[in-house]
Amino acid sequence: MLRFALLFFVIALIAALLGFGGIAGAAAGIAQVLFYLFLIVFLVSLIMGLANSKTANR
Repeated sequence: MLRFALLFFVIALIAALLGFGGIAGAAAGIAQVLFYLFLIVFLVSLIMGLANSKTANR
């Protein structure tokens, strides 16, 4: 998922350099949404992993 965010970020940069403002904005928006989604999934899995490790030690 992070790979897709980086891909859309690169597409946004290339589109911005070529002067396609609407495409660059859309690609940057998609990259931003994917990045935050990845961050949320990472934090949830980290919390779940810590919770499971504490119950396994008992």
